[in-house]
Amino acid sequence: MIALLLNLLLAIAWATVTGSASPHNLIFGFALGALCLTIVREPYGSRRYLRRSWAILHLALVFLKELAISAWRVAVTVLTPNMRLQPGIFAFPLTVDRDFEITLLANMITLTPGTLSVDVSEDRKTLYVHALDCADPEATKRDIANGFERRIMEAFR
Repeated sequence: MIALLLNLLLAIAWATVTGSASPHNLIFGFALGALCLTIVREPYGSRRYLRRSWAILHLALVFLKELAISAWRVAVTVLTPNMRLQPGIFAFPLTVDRDFEITLLANMITLTPGTLSVDVSEDRKTLYVHALDCADPEATKRDIANGFERRIMEAFR
């Protein structure tokens, strides 16, 4: 986590030095910072840092993809004349166990249209999720486990 913050600071420093805070320049500064940290190698530029950075980027891309797909599904559902919805709440068994990971998963689920994180059990082993269409809760559980949860574990373990 410190390496990511250091890389962000290097990107901001790059934008300050060049005098341009455009998104392209910040992305270039971030890539340049990652290259510098790779050259330094220890402890900030290690291969583990690069793998983790790639995993976090992949997590963000998966989230954006799921966001677009879910938004499309909800829009089609709302525009369908005879909505046959079965809303409901299901219990999702958590594999992630750290507070940060649980919070990130719950937020990603909530930000995705059609689903809402409701509560976490006292033992932090179950996340209760409300779904707009809960006709097949097992498929939704598999999607969450194989999508968001797996990517979170790859990025932060």
